[in-house]
Amino acid sequence: MSATEAVPTADDQQSRPGSGAPGREGHDFAVLAERLALPAAWLALILIYSATTPDTFLRWSNVSNILGSQAVLLMLALAALMPSLVGDFDLSLGGIMGLTATVIAKLNIQQGVDIMTACAIGMLIAVVAGALNGFFVVVCDTNALIVTLGMGSVFTGAIFWLTQNNTLIGIDQALSQWTFTTGLATIPLEFFYGVGLMLIIWYVTSFTPLGLRTLFVGQSRDVARLSGIRVNRIRWGGFILGGVIAGMAGVLFLGTTGSADPTATAPYLLPAYAAVFLGATSIKPGRFNAIGTGIAVYFLATGVNGLQLLGAENYVQQLFYGAALVAAVVLSRQLRRR
Repeated sequence: MSATEAVPTADDQQSRPGSGAPGREGHDFAVLAERLALPAAWLALILIYSATTPDTFLRWSNVSNILGSQAVLLMLALAALMPSLVGDFDLSLGGIMGLTATVIAKLNIQQGVDIMTACAIGMLIAVVAGALNGFFVVVCDTNALIVTLGMGSVFTGAIFWLTQNNTLIGIDQALSQWTFTTGLATIPLEFFYGVGLMLIIWYVTSFTPLGLRTLFVGQSRDVARLSGIRVNRIRWGGFILGGVIAGMAGVLFLGTTGSADPTATAPYLLPAYAAVFLGATSIKPGRFNAIGTGIAVYFLATGVNGLQLLGAENYVQQLFYGAALVAAVVLSRQLRRR
């Protein structure tokens, strides 16, 4: 069986002429409701917060803040999506993001390297980090969670060594202009970078042969291998792309904050994976997908923002992200089994 001769999916069977049956309309409605459950929940949150905090939540300054402030998280969530699509997980992505930002800041601030060259070197570090993860997991055939957890600790150690436990301040303002301070309708440009990348990933995974092969590898490596797909190459590519996009998140983070704090990037990993798993319950239920991940990022951001406007303490954010991750993992697991 080749990749193009795969067993038809439920969507394919539903689209065939003459495949109607009693209860077909009810089934189609249930499928549609399942796909739109997360967007509907997001809309419900917006309506609730609009009613409870009408003077603050609906202000354009608050809306643009939600959209712009989550651009780094959206980028890191898309990085986490890459290995997830092929059935792997990378717990070092927060470290890659922080290491990229640290390398750029150190080169630009302390070594006087121009910002473009520093960003190029930082992105090269991110590529190497992703490739190392792929080598240890795929080529050496080891557990992805254990290896990437260890590599994340290595990257974090490198961050503290490079910064000497200090925050690097004074990054070239041009980086902030390309990412955060310049915007459209007061929404920072980095938001549009994240959305653009999300749409590219959605197109590739939905409408190209590479996306089909990735889907096969993520669902069953044995079936994909029997179909002639180079499973190890695609898995390795997932780790490399994850590293590249995590590096891009590091660039956005540096442009947003204007500094490299050795402890600032670690908290991003939990909400990133919460968004990936929560996104798998929507749009294409049971499958990791880019659009669902993007919606999940802003669903979580809206929930946290509304709670903060209602006077919730800072620890509520961690409770919200943690609960969302647990619920998302359980739901996506059940959908994948079904």
